[in-house]
Parts: sequence; C-alpha cells; structure tokens
Amino acid sequence: MELFLYSNIIVLKRIVHSSIGAGLLMVVLSALLPLASCQRDDDWLTASADLLAFSMDTVAFDTVFTTMGSTVQVLKVYNRHEKPLMIDAVSMQQGAASRFRLNVDGDTSRVARNVRLAAQDSLFIFVRANINPNSSSEPFLVEDAILFEYNDHKQPLPVTAFGRNAVYHLPTHSIQAGDLVLPYSVLNVTEWDHTKPHIIFGYGVVDEDSVLTLQPGEELYFANDASLWVYDGGSLQVQGSASAPVLFTSLRHDGHYHTLPDQWLYLWLSGGSKDNRIDWAIIENANCGLRVDTCVNNNPTLTISNTVVRHHALAGIVGQGAVIEGDNLLVYHCGAATLLLQAGGTYRFTSSTFANFWNLGGNNRRTTPGVILTNYHSNAGIIYPRPLSVKLHNCIVWGNHYENGLREELQLNYDFGAAMEVEYDHCLLATQLIDSAAHPGKALLINRDPLFFDQATDDYRLSTESPAIGAGSAALLKSSQDLAGVAHPALPAIGAYEQADTTAAKGRM
Repeated sequence: MELFLYSNIIVLKRIVHSSIGAGLLMVVLSALLPLASCQRDDDWLTASADLLAFSMDTVAFDTVFTTMGSTVQVLKVYNRHEKPLMIDAVSMQQGAASRFRLNVDGDTSRVARNVRLAAQDSLFIFVRANINPNSSSEPFLVEDAILFEYNDHKQPLPVTAFGRNAVYHLPTHSIQAGDLVLPYSVLNVTEWDHTKPHIIFGYGVVDEDSVLTLQPGEELYFANDASLWVYDGGSLQVQGSASAPVLFTSLRHDGHYHTLPDQWLYLWLSGGSKDNRIDWAIIENANCGLRVDTCVNNNPTLTISNTVVRHHALAGIVGQGAVIEGDNLLVYHCGAATLLLQAGGTYRFTSSTFANFWNLGGNNRRTTPGVILTNYHSNAGIIYPRPLSVKLHNCIVWGNHYENGLREELQLNYDFGAAMEVEYDHCLLATQLIDSAAHPGKALLINRDPLFFDQATDDYRLSTESPAIGAGSAALLKSSQDLAGVAHPALPAIGAYEQADTTAAKGRM
C-alpha cells in the first residue's frame, strides 16, 4: 500500500506541475487520506502475545494407508482480536520432507505468504496426508506441525496421522455380466500376507479349488463398489477369535463414514462355493453384508457364528436358495431387512438377535419388516416356486417398523406351489402374524419389548428387566457362551446375549 500511495503522490505532483487548480488537488488528497490512514502500522496487530486460535488442538488423522492419501481435514484459523493480522508465512514445519500438504484459502504452495486475516475473522486451511510405506506391520505415528509465522513469532499446531502399510488388490481382468462389466482380480490365497490389512478394489475373487483362510485380527477394507467373491468351487474360512475378530469394512472411516452404509458391495458366496465358514467376524458398512447364493449340494453354503453384521443399506444377510446355519449372531441397522431369505432354501438360526432400528434421518426411513421370508423367485414376470425351510431358535426379532400402527418385523411371502416351513421356538418376536397360543410348547414372547441395555448406542445386551432373560431353551443351544463370552446359565436368555454385565468393559463385538 505504501508503494501505491507513493505512486499516487508522484501522479499528484505531476498534476500540480500541469497547472491543475489547488481546489481540485485538495479534493483528490482528501479522498486518499482515509486510505492512507487505514494502513498505519499501529492499526495492525503487532504484539507477539496476540496469538491465533484454532478449531482444533491437533489436526489428527486416524488411519492413512500408505501411498493412498487421506481424506481432507478442515482447520479453521481465527483472529479473535480487534485489529487485522498479517501472517507472514503458513507452512509445514518439516518443509519439503513433510507427509502433509496444505491448501490455505486456495493457495497450495508449500509456503503461503502474506496471508491477511481481518479482525474478528477466520480462514480455512485444508490438510491432506500421504504416508510413505515402510517395513512396519503395525500402525505407526507420523507427526509434524503447521507453522504460522507473524510478528516475529512462530506458532505451531500439531498434525498427526497413523500410517498403515497394506496389501492392495487392483483389478487385472474384467467379466461381462449382463449389461455390467465387472472388474476383478484373482486373489493369491497361497501367498496371502496375514500380517497386513488388505484393500480390495473391484471384485477380489477366491477362485475355484482355492481356499482363503483368514486368521484372528485380520482386516479387509473395500473401496466403493468392491466385493469379495468366493467363486464356484472356492471356499472362505474365517477363523477369528473373541478378542480379535476378522474385520470386513469400508475403506473410509473418518467422521460419519465410520457407520455409513453402502460404501462397498458385499461378501458374495456363489452357489457353487463350498464349506464356507465364518467364526468371530465383523461385517459392516456395505450394501449387503452377506450375499449367499443357491446351494448346489447338500452341505451348508455357509456356517456362520459369533459374528456382528451391521450398517448395511439393503440387508444384513441375503440368502437366495441357500443353506445357512447361524449361531450367536447380532444383525442390526439395515435399510430394508436384517434377514432376507428368498428363492427358497434351508436356514437355521440359533441364539441370534435381529434388531433393526434403521434411521439415517430425513426421508431415509425403513419401509419393510426386518425379517423377510419368500418361497419363490421371479424372473421376467414369471414366478418360480421353491421350497423354503426356516428355523429360528432362541432368537430375538425386534425393531421400529410399524404397519397400521402396530409393530411388525416379519413378512412372509407365500407361493402355494412350494412348501414353506417356518418354525419359531423360544423366540421373542415383534409381529402381528403369530399367536403364541397357536404354537404350544414353543414358549414364544410376542410383542414383548426385549429391553435392550442401550439401544440408542447399539448395545443389544439385555437389561436387568428384560423378559428375554431365562426364557430360552438350553436344549436348543449350539454354543456354551453368548456373543460377549458370557457362559449360558441353565436357563439361557433368548437372543445373542445374556444379561448385561455392567461391571465389565464392553468388547469390540
């Protein structure tokens, strides 16, 4: 501004020498005086004790996979003082060696200079992380600081990220499926790295005559529209543990993405796949948790136990003419159904809780019951009846879906051209379709609130007053413990959990 004024003074001097009247000169000078006065040194914030304020104490990234880059963290910088501030430079403390990059109100250079911040004003800084791979098999901390230089003062703001090395599976082939082209890669199951997380793009295929075995604590992350596809003749063996379940989840977990559904497709078990077993796992944030297709032999397409299936846009478990045996399962927060069994098949679920309180806000509301059973499939308007057998033993089916003002979590779609056998034994059900008196000896609790310990935080253990406590059948149990590792008493509870032990810390499941 001094140069600007100086230049105008030069111009004015030339005007004087051109015989311009003194009156005109005074008018021009008076117009420039306010401009000159607002640039005085004492109108700027100059004390080094007058510090900037920030919207966070530390810009912290959770997990950043090496070479992939992070999502953007947004930092707001405040000048809470009564005078404007000239920030001489904004940069990363480690300079060119930093693993973090800044965008300072649109300036993406490594050092943003002469950043003006008006009194009582703020500016946005957008921060990204990009971590180089190393030899570590564990998460490692990467640290730096954003450095603000002004008034002979340097004010740092810490920036941290946990870097993780990973194995990436990128599509190398494609296959035509109707109008769709499916990109895929064939997983090398014989050289599978059990020490690092795996990230799948497209379809990661377990090929025929191959077995993918996953050990306790392994993690599989899926990009948008990605899937694990166990092909005909292939097999999936998930061998987690109570303290280290195997995790199938979305690639993004920052902010609201942590529980956001529909971030990837599903675990897809083809009808020709065989001997699939899942024990101690978490499957979350997909379109469907599990898609299990028509069985082509007499063995179960899937045996699944001690597993949590949650936050899915369509359904938790989809069986399509499949054979599934499930025990100690918790399935919750699904856009349509926790359990969608269609096109016939044979299913048995024991000591499981299907709780659907789907709520993403606004108009995104669930319009179907939580458990949907269908003994046919349709194609091009033609109905094909197929026998269906479903057994629910020691199970809770509950949620927030209402029909005609009454709670309803069961939907039975019959075609009388095929058999449909549905057996409920020692179950707590939210439904108007069943009268407990019509099922003597089955000890059904109909429309009795299970009184979960804290449904608002998705804690589906049972509170002290729950009618499900002691209402199960020991003869129907498949496991000696519930999903929290609590031993079943002589009179077990209905559902995946016994009474909540409030003195014990809640586990990862």
